[in-house]
Amino acid sequence: MRQMIYKRFERFWHWSQSLLMLAMLVTGFEIHGFFSWLGFEQALLWHEVGALALIILWLFAIFWHFTTGEWRQYIPTTEKLMAVIRYYSKDIFFGKPHPYKATPDRKHNPLQRFSYLGFKLLLAPVIWLSGLLLLAYPFGLEVFALSTLSNVHLATAFLILIFLIVHIYMTTTGPTPLSHIKTMVTGYEEPHEQGNKEVIQPTKKVV
Repeated sequence: MRQMIYKRFERFWHWSQSLLMLAMLVTGFEIHGFFSWLGFEQALLWHEVGALALIILWLFAIFWHFTTGEWRQYIPTTEKLMAVIRYYSKDIFFGKPHPYKATPDRKHNPLQRFSYLGFKLLLAPVIWLSGLLLLAYPFGLEVFALSTLSNVHLATAFLILIFLIVHIYMTTTGPTPLSHIKTMVTGYEEPHEQGNKEVIQPTKKVV
């Protein structure tokens, strides 16, 4: 049965965050001299604008998660964790069904919960703290050496880039390459499928 998994704000928050993070990665890498596109001053300006927009978005998202109780979706669990790991490392290549089915109350499988929680508790705080300290550095707030802050900020940005690459890859591992992306666009998950074939319940014989 078709059911809604992701609410409207969740979808808005997800796609807005994704676009802002990509924009900040591009402008950030240009600031560090990996390539030249906008120019240093424009890249720095848009990087700071993107950071401000993302901070505002995250404040709204934090408020929404706590007022709706959706923060519970990120509580880690080991239930079916090994089954999910085995699926992505082995079973998926043999067309076996995913051991976890998302529901509105349990949207993320155990592996997702650990990875998303790690992002929110480790990568996000480090990238924000180092970024804010870099912004404050010209105003005399020199908590750490400039080179240290810059290197920590850059290293964390690379880790976030890896996280995004893995995340994008995982979205293609559904029943079809675009099924998970479609769910995040419409909010609805299509009827459960195994491999590339829809599960059809056997009909009862009429005696």
